[in-house]
Amino acid sequence: MIKLYEFALSGNCHKVRLMLSMLDLRYESVVLNGAANEQKSPEFLAMNPLGQVPVLVDGDVTVRDSQAILVYLASRYGGAVWWPQEPAALADISAWLSTAANEVAHGPSALRARHKFGRKINVEEATQTTATLLHMLEAQLSRHDWLTGASASIADVAIYPYLALAPEGQIDLAPYPALRAWFGRIQALPGYVGMPGM
Repeated sequence: MIKLYEFALSGNCHKVRLMLSMLDLRYESVVLNGAANEQKSPEFLAMNPLGQVPVLVDGDVTVRDSQAILVYLASRYGGAVWWPQEPAALADISAWLSTAANEVAHGPSALRARHKFGRKINVEEATQTTATLLHMLEAQLSRHDWLTGASASIADVAIYPYLALAPEGQIDLAPYPALRAWFGRIQALPGYVGMPGM
């Protein structure tokens, strides 16, 4: 059975839970105790030397990093709907995965970490990154129902959690109606699961 090593309140872990549920895949959740630094134990570091969650184990395959896990799950279990093979579509999805790992991580995710967990960050930089990202997302979702066009893909799954959790980072989403409508479309997808704060 698939195993997911995770933290309960991590948006990066949520995106993997969401993908597993949307693909109707059974898995075992292994929730680590971050306060006790279980993710830094020798056993966990053998799976991910960076000491970060999530990590997915599927038989003899171990995958670290939430974006990489989405690619693995979609390409192995999801088919062309979630992971198309057409080069331009793949490039578009890859760009959004990069946005999830960069702008989302350094913007809304960082502000949530500051306001919810007390982490020290550069608030001015994170706020500016968030503003730029929200403007870009609102423009894209004003033109399309989904980030990459006509149907949901792993791009939407990758971007969604930390935007849906943005109010925990004291980010006002009222000025972004297209973004909020996209939340509703994601939440209406078969297999959708939420988490506290959404």
